[in-house]
Amino acid sequence: MSLIHLSTELRQELKLTPQLLQSMELLQMNSQELLDYLNQVSEENPLVEQTDLASLHKAYEALRQKVHWINGGLPEDGHGAMPDRGAADRETESLSAFLCDQLERRRLPKPLLALTRYLAELVDEEGRLSQEDLDGVADLKIPQPLIQQALEALQSLDPAGVGARSLSECLLLQLARQDAPSPLDMEIVRRFLPDLGKKHYSLIARELHTTLEEVRAAEKRISALDPCPGRSFQPAEPTLYVRPDLFIAELDGKLQVILNDYYLPRVSISQYYVRLLKESDEPETQAYLQQKMQQAKWLLNSLERRGSTLRQCAEAILEVQQAFFAGQTTELAPMTMVMLAERLHLHPSTVSRATREKYLQCRQGTYPLRYFFSRALGEQGPSQQTVKLRLLELIRQEDHSRPLSDQKLAELLAEQGIRIARRTVAKYRTELRLGSAAARKRD
Repeated sequence: MSLIHLSTELRQELKLTPQLLQSMELLQMNSQELLDYLNQVSEENPLVEQTDLASLHKAYEALRQKVHWINGGLPEDGHGAMPDRGAADRETESLSAFLCDQLERRRLPKPLLALTRYLAELVDEEGRLSQEDLDGVADLKIPQPLIQQALEALQSLDPAGVGARSLSECLLLQLARQDAPSPLDMEIVRRFLPDLGKKHYSLIARELHTTLEEVRAAEKRISALDPCPGRSFQPAEPTLYVRPDLFIAELDGKLQVILNDYYLPRVSISQYYVRLLKESDEPETQAYLQQKMQQAKWLLNSLERRGSTLRQCAEAILEVQQAFFAGQTTELAPMTMVMLAERLHLHPSTVSRATREKYLQCRQGTYPLRYFFSRALGEQGPSQQTVKLRLLELIRQEDHSRPLSDQKLAELLAEQGIRIARRTVAKYRTELRLGSAAARKRD
């Protein structure tokens, strides 16, 4: 009887190459993270050589002479160390690091572990995972079952609710971990969360065939859950220093995008080790140097791609929001990540990574890049940001003894050509952290 058995099978495997991972990681990094990363790589790889920053200091000072409001590249004197971030910032472990540390202790298959770690890096400061980022993973031709497994692995980590794509999913994940989750609580969170927020107890009780007392009891249990499980990993005090990644300034009579890379060392490949690689006869030395050479080339390519993508995104934002940057208006034109991606022939996930935690400084101030994305109301309507600004202005001008109701605010906006429903006014007012008319009167 033969002990040899041959068989064939067709299967899909995730192949996240080191080049792809490095490129995605660098694209997501903000300015401070990139500086720290380059310093670390320079210590670990002898072929990565950093050049002197003296010439960059001079270029930065020359720019400041032309654009007086710029102060985001270097300390005031152009030399020395950056300001301390504050004790709380140094001592607080990041959420992504906490998640990855848990993953390392799990015996997951390598493809699943790599993908779950990548998703953990995409989780925002509140512990949420953007559906756009998740769609971007699918665009990498990764099998959908593997993406689902990675999502489930991420959502099984602590803190409970992390990796959710919505508030409802976040609360459901927390309820599911309770010893005996209430079916009523689960159903309310799944179907009636907006109604619960508006205290429509009668509607919920009628739809779920229960009593008002049970709905109110469920509300108390649900309100004890954490809607933002990632916030406990944020510093107790706000960050003391923000370095813009980009400037938009007027030079030679024209608004231009300027990459703020004056603080970054210029990275190159050490010619000494290039010669050593060619002249060495020792196989071990050659193998080591070849590996480090490949890593250095990947780094240079990834840095060039990061700068190019970031510049393209900023130039497209400048083109769409020209009136804002020129000081002609405080309102933004409608623009979404999908619109920007189509304009640049990029995938929305690439735009999402490029704009994540990046800042832009212009004459008006320093803004997160994602501030400039705002959906339009209808097909030809103004941006949501414009409507919120108009709403905020109406509330600021109201008689505080007789605050405007949501219905009255909707009517005043309609007089300005902005037709939205009362419930939409209430939604935007809540997002602006403004109370109802009754609450504003009490305040």
